[in-house]
Amino acid sequence: MRRIFECVKGNPLFQNVDIGGFERMMNCLAAKTAHYQKDDVIILSGDTVNFVGLVLSGGVQVIKEDKDGRISILTALDAPGIFGEVFACAGIEQSPVTVMAKENSEILMLGYKRIITSCSCACPFHTKLIENMLGLLARKNLMLNRKNEILSKRTTREKLLAFFDAQRGMAKKFTIPYNREELAHYLCVDRSAMSNELCKMRDDGLIKFQRSSFEIL
Repeated sequence: MRRIFECVKGNPLFQNVDIGGFERMMNCLAAKTAHYQKDDVIILSGDTVNFVGLVLSGGVQVIKEDKDGRISILTALDAPGIFGEVFACAGIEQSPVTVMAKENSEILMLGYKRIITSCSCACPFHTKLIENMLGLLARKNLMLNRKNEILSKRTTREKLLAFFDAQRGMAKKFTIPYNREELAHYLCVDRSAMSNELCKMRDDGLIKFQRSSFEIL
């Protein structure tokens, strides 16, 4: 249990929770772990959702596919990222998205229904969990607003610059969680056109890059 606690204690869901409280929470939430291989589907769009997942190792991608088969990457999550919490709090039982393992991964699964309702003992640790969940949802809402701002940009270059600005924070050098194809899916642009634009931005002296590592000049 301590190994799992060390993996997830950085997630806002467990803010100000010690190992003792964490162990009690895991009992309340009927927690279990599961392993997935790269490209395994963890949740398929349309599936009934009965758990909230936390990434213990590896990483996942949350994707959405339109009726024409075009894929959009909504987000990529590494440890200790969380997915499914919005569905739990909104009472959505069928997933509108697909969650896939982008590499070999271990996932901590927490009972969907048990997160949003206090247990029969009304334990303070469960109450703290619900408080933390509200803060986590607020952070996720800010992230979604940021992505909407990126996608609202008119040109591919403007989308790239807005995305880089969101990723780098105050740093000039940073690494993004996507390869070229994944980045194109995230930005909803053509991959070839995006790659050409990246080369133009490099030639214009705006950026340097090597694979997924970038530097703003």
